[in-house]
Amino acid sequence: MVGLTYRKARQAFRKSFIAVAGIVGVIAAVQTADAQPQKVIELFTSQGCSSCPPADQLAERLVEEDPKVLTVLMPVDYWDYLGWKDTFASPVHSQRQRTYATRRGDRSVYTPQMVINGEEHVVGSRERDVRAALDRAEPFTADVELKISDMVVQAKVDGSLPEGAMATVYFLRIEDEATVDIGRGENAGRKIKYVNVVRNLQPIGVWEGGEETFRMPKSKLMLKGDARCAILVQIEDHDGPGKIIGAAVMDWRDGL
Repeated sequence: MVGLTYRKARQAFRKSFIAVAGIVGVIAAVQTADAQPQKVIELFTSQGCSSCPPADQLAERLVEEDPKVLTVLMPVDYWDYLGWKDTFASPVHSQRQRTYATRRGDRSVYTPQMVINGEEHVVGSRERDVRAALDRAEPFTADVELKISDMVVQAKVDGSLPEGAMATVYFLRIEDEATVDIGRGENAGRKIKYVNVVRNLQPIGVWEGGEETFRMPKSKLMLKGDARCAILVQIEDHDGPGKIIGAAVMDWRDGL
């Protein structure tokens, strides 16, 4: 009788354990999904711009306070002639900013400039304007699931597009944090901290709606030792990239 009671108790415990584990697994999955960004800020900044440090600091606060907003820095190179060559700047970022301006029709290219979801732009140091623009940003229409295995970075995209539209899936390598001693130019003598600096931006495929998976070698993450990567799904046509409709971010070192 004692043995039977023990077996029943053990079976009951196992069932309870499995049920609890299942619930925990569901909760963890939901938390992971909720952690994916729902809005994207691109800060176009420069180490040679004296107006940029307040925007760089605001970007840091935004990164710390809300994981649902993916804030990334896109350092530009067009102020390098002022006496200091930006150590993170890329002509790809400068061209992306110009393309945004041309697409909007305002040709407004400046630093510090924040572009929200690939559309609205505001002065990056004006916190009230930035937060108002975030409030106006429309919800994403594409879900992105980002995974990394031993060999492959995999992005599964699912959702809808406007009729007749297509989207480019971009892969971003991101340096999560760096401090720069600026020796010359408008910020000479300053030590400035930068977060979520985009070190590489490249298209990995075209998405036309529905569920589709895009892959690239994990070795691409290892080139500079960067810690973070992201996916952007962005409507695009002959005028270039436009509205961002989906995103995901991951710290690949921790598998988050």
